[in-house]
Amino acid sequence: MRTTISLDDQLAKQVRRAAKARGVSVSAFIARTLDDALKRRETLEPPPFRLVTVRGVQPRPGVALDRPRAIDARDDEARFGHGGR
Repeated sequence: MRTTISLDDQLAKQVRRAAKARGVSVSAFIARTLDDALKRRETLEPPPFRLVTVRGVQPRPGVALDRPRAIDARDDEARFGHGGR
């Protein structure tokens, strides 16, 4: 496909310089750069989250995954005691 793009003078100079350094045409350089950018963007999306458990498909009874501080507090109490001052 043929298309026309507008670049500011400074960017056009950088593109011409980079294309020349790689030994390709300006058109080929721009096509490759856009292709690389679009591929990189697609791979930046994180994979879907999957909860891995040891037994079954649910967390341990009494553990609310929407309250992570409660889990930390419970672990601290089990490790260090109830923290009475």
